[in-house]
Amino acid sequence: MTTSPPPLLTAQDLHVTFPGRRGAAPARAVDGVDLDIRAGEIVALVGESGCGKTTLARTLLGLVTPTGGRVSFAGAPLSYTSRALKSYRKRVQLVLQDPSGSLNPRHTVYDAVAEGLRIHGYGGDERAAVAQALSRAGLRPPERFFLRYPHELSGGQRQRVVIAGALVLDPELIVADEPVASLDASVRGEILALLLRLRDELGLAALVVTHDLGLAWNIADRVAVMYLGRIVETGAVEDVLTSPQHPYTQALLSVVPEAPGDPVVLTGEPPDPSRIPSGCRFHARCQVLGSGEAEAAGVADACRTRDLEVLDGGGGAQVACHWARARVTAT
Repeated sequence: MTTSPPPLLTAQDLHVTFPGRRGAAPARAVDGVDLDIRAGEIVALVGESGCGKTTLARTLLGLVTPTGGRVSFAGAPLSYTSRALKSYRKRVQLVLQDPSGSLNPRHTVYDAVAEGLRIHGYGGDERAAVAQALSRAGLRPPERFFLRYPHELSGGQRQRVVIAGALVLDPELIVADEPVASLDASVRGEILALLLRLRDELGLAALVVTHDLGLAWNIADRVAVMYLGRIVETGAVEDVLTSPQHPYTQALLSVVPEAPGDPVVLTGEPPDPSRIPSGCRFHARCQVLGSGEAEAAGVADACRTRDLEVLDGGGGAQVACHWARARVTAT
């Protein structure tokens, strides 16, 4: 019997709470999250704006200190000393959404990519390392881009420079926050194909943060759907996107252009981490509860009053939904 290797990165019962302003209730931006990412795996973290996915990503990067729970990398708990975080960020790199905002307009491409090497005191051949990173990011021949400035590049080329800046330190994991949101449709596929190639050639793991389930379909091995600080559904991309169980996942999927049927219009207030309701945190906007299907399944009261446990963050298909679980029991 063979056992799978341990996860590369693990979040266990992770909480991030921000103080309320002017007497308001604290905002529970991340409210009990378990999540594993394995070497060479691409996980898509999906949810609408305000659901907590960017805060979770920043916490996994060590940019936000959790108020509860812990983050572990390669089996060791993350330490928040300056020295430990500096070492950690060589192995886990961030790719931001807007390449124009990520790149200093006064720095050449060479300097932008070499910045990480200089921060970490790289003792090898800097020019060769920069050239290799640019080449891996699809900017070839790399020397042709050394002396260019960001304004001289296309949007897709700027994003490749940002990716090269992450790759230059040979990380094991990248966290990409909406990596193609600011790009033209014609370029998005190229960047997604690049991330897939980096996974296949370098064994690079990635957490891709996005609001777009269509993007997740094209790139992810596994999907974690987040709502109001919690992961409410997770599993292999084929399972989650061909047979979504949570009404929230179903609503997100319904607005993908290729999805059959009419889009699901969610009513009620958007996520507010300072006002998490009792019961299922999605129940006030749930189309299933509103249609009477939850009542027919005998779970409407549970939806309104009984919270669901935190999903364990592993690789199997899981859903935090009274109605979805009642359907499984009924069959």
